[in-house]
Amino acid sequence: MPADEIDPRALNRATLARQMLLRRESVSAVDAIERLGGMQAQDPAPPFVGLWTRLERFDPDELRRALADAEVVRATLLRGTLHLFSRRDYLRYRATLQSMLLAAASSNLRGQLDGLDVDATLAVTRELLEEGPRTQSELRALLHERFPEANDRALGLIARCGAPMVMRPVDHPWSFPRDSAFVLASQMLGAEPDAEERPEELIRRCLAAFGPASATDVRTWCGLPGIAEALEAMRDELVIFRLGRRELFDLPDAPRPGPDAEAPVRYLPEFDNLLLSHADRTRVIADEHRPFVFSKNLRVKATFLVDGRVAGTWSVKRSRKVATLTMVPFGKLAKGTLRELVREGEPLARLAEPAADDADVVVGETP
Repeated sequence: MPADEIDPRALNRATLARQMLLRRESVSAVDAIERLGGMQAQDPAPPFVGLWTRLERFDPDELRRALADAEVVRATLLRGTLHLFSRRDYLRYRATLQSMLLAAASSNLRGQLDGLDVDATLAVTRELLEEGPRTQSELRALLHERFPEANDRALGLIARCGAPMVMRPVDHPWSFPRDSAFVLASQMLGAEPDAEERPEELIRRCLAAFGPASATDVRTWCGLPGIAEALEAMRDELVIFRLGRRELFDLPDAPRPGPDAEAPVRYLPEFDNLLLSHADRTRVIADEHRPFVFSKNLRVKATFLVDGRVAGTWSVKRSRKVATLTMVPFGKLAKGTLRELVREGEPLARLAEPAADDADVVVGETP
């Protein structure tokens, strides 16, 4: 059966629907994190903003409690980066990601693995964490004492990617200080990750959160090899679309609201997975705007959406008890759009700077 055509606007709306960006949803923080396919948490604060922009009446305390109760964990997962996953998903999919995580670490080290025994490093990492929580710096130093012939950076990265460990939340506005301590996942969750690998199930989770998606998109999201072959084996279970020469796969019953669905303005945090989970990001951001968002030092700026596409960046600073959100649009915005952005921006500024007594929204200079 020939694949149906899908136009870029319909693809955009389908993705926004999966990512809870067409309307705010009335679900728990834990359920939202699962539906979103995890949330990148390179910094601890962005997931709070990401949930606020997607959920009705989001209370930051709900996420803090979920982290404190280990219903949600922060760990090195998709693409070898820190993510929030639910306890259920972490235990279910950690083994599926193991080989990718070690391969990603080895690739980043580029020749720094001389003298490093990966299995021995992971065994000692477990011993050290069984003794108590360790920050990344502490763990790296202790490993270097045991393996002085190995590169200390290599030891730390192999440990973080290869050992099933999670960050320990503390009493902090965003639940984690800059140098958070790690503990073994089994210590915090009361169970070892499931040893069974489930790549096809993980692919379905990607399509549910980010589809329709190409094989390259799915690999960009999770980092796993063999995605094209797995999708080919799943072809009869999926629906197929074409956009130009690209073949996009999707779940049959996934929401695809169509190109005319209304997309309200939305603010996205730094490192939001909407901007990171596709090889072809033109479904949400124009190529000419990417240099204003993706920096050379691997930062991904906070952005805002207008009509479902990235239309600028934003930041918040507090001065004299006033939190000021500054939006920097890529072009001229209609007056009605500006009013909507101000209406959304004031409560966001208060969320980002909870110690502020007042909030303001200003427009910065277009780049």
